[in-house]
Amino acid sequence: MAKNMTIYQIDAFTDRAFSGNPAGVCILQKPISAVMMQQLATEMNISETAFVLRHNEVFDLRWFTPAVEVDLCGHATLASAHILWEIGASDFSETIRFSSRSGELRASRKGEWIELDFPVEPPRETEAPGPLLQALDVQPQWVGKNRFDYLVEVDSEERVRTMCPDFSLLVKVPCRGVIVTSAAHTGEYDFVSRFFAPAVGVDEDPVTGSAHCCLAPYWQNKLGREPLTAFQASKRGGVLMVRVRDQRTFMSGKAVTVLKCELMKGAVS
Repeated sequence: MAKNMTIYQIDAFTDRAFSGNPAGVCILQKPISAVMMQQLATEMNISETAFVLRHNEVFDLRWFTPAVEVDLCGHATLASAHILWEIGASDFSETIRFSSRSGELRASRKGEWIELDFPVEPPRETEAPGPLLQALDVQPQWVGKNRFDYLVEVDSEERVRTMCPDFSLLVKVPCRGVIVTSAAHTGEYDFVSRFFAPAVGVDEDPVTGSAHCCLAPYWQNKLGREPLTAFQASKRGGVLMVRVRDQRTFMSGKAVTVLKCELMKGAVS
């Protein structure tokens, strides 16, 4: 274990503290075990904790929920890029390249915004498994699935915002998570969504970048324009700008550093 290991907590997809989605980011000086990463993520007890280790010109990046390691996470990638620039580990003018379980991901500065370059994960129409609709208690307009999640479109923004899923049923659905979405009914946003993932230890994620790898192609195709402004209507809430080009999802957001923590030398052997 590296001495004086520092973990930052950053609120992502927001421009103010205590909103958006909190992510832990640990900048490693040397490799640590996946077991230790999971223990630290469980101790942090927020939806994702990212572990970043420089390898020449690329940063190795892994993400852990309090329960499991995941293959793709948007908000913790945004948070990682934000803190790398903030602490001077990367120059503001540079595009940051991450090596991850989902291939190479990139982050670049666009004024006050950070733009992520992610894969496209479009949904394909499918039948909804019984527990899914029962847990959500909705009549869907459309149901699809990609390699991670189910996508359920419902009839109104109000239904998205007021939904109270039965998590004891939702955890039985065989997937990482469930995205519920609708067109927005105000001029401020193009679409709204919420994301539920009890199977990976997160009943509701406040703002889910990776879910927009599914939402962006779905709504861009349906609305016929880009870029789109998205709002994830959790209690904390968060705003993203999204577009799809050349089989890549580009999502932009802001971030705020909230906490800096130091792991005590005697905490682990």
